[in-house]
Amino acid sequence: MILYHGSYLAIEKPSLSFSRKRTDFGEGFYLTPIKEQAINWSRRFIKERGRAIISLYGFLQKPTVEKLPENLKILEFDTHNIEWLNFITVCRLGQETIGEWDLIIGGVANDKVFDTLQLYFDGLIDAQAAIGRLRYNKPNFQYCFKNQKLIDNYLQYLSCEAVKI
Repeated sequence: MILYHGSYLAIEKPSLSFSRKRTDFGEGFYLTPIKEQAINWSRRFIKERGRAIISLYGFLQKPTVEKLPENLKILEFDTHNIEWLNFITVCRLGQETIGEWDLIIGGVANDKVFDTLQLYFDGLIDAQAAIGRLRYNKPNFQYCFKNQKLIDNYLQYLSCEAVKI
C-alpha cells in the first residue's frame, strides 16, 4: 500500500519526536492513502515556507515484511460516528485518550467537517446532531502512526514530489 505525507520537505526518516498535540488522533505521524489529500495538506506550507512536498511510503512493502505483528494495537474508524467524534474531541482538546494505540485509521476532521465539530465543541449542537450533519461528508482517510518501531520496521520511504502551485 502506498501512503503519502504532505509537508514542506521530504521526510525520509519519520520521527515521532516532531509530533504535534491537539490533532485529530493526537501525537503521531500522519499519512493518507489519498494523494490529492496529501497535496492539499502540503499546500498550506507554500505561503510560509515557499514550497510544498509530498513524501511517498510503502506500508508493509519492505522485503522482510509479510504482515503486521498480531500484538499491535490498531484502532480503526470506518465512518464518522459517535465513537470517532468523541475520540477526535478528546484529542483536539489535548486530553488523554483511553488506551494506547500503535496505529489509528479513520476520517479527517478537515475544513468541511471542522465547522460541525466547532459547533459541537461549543455546545451549540449535541453529538447526534453533529453525526447527522457529518454523515453527508465522505471521509478522507488518514493513518496516524503512534509507534516509532512500527514506523521504522513497516514504513519504507520511496520518494518525494514537489507540489506545483
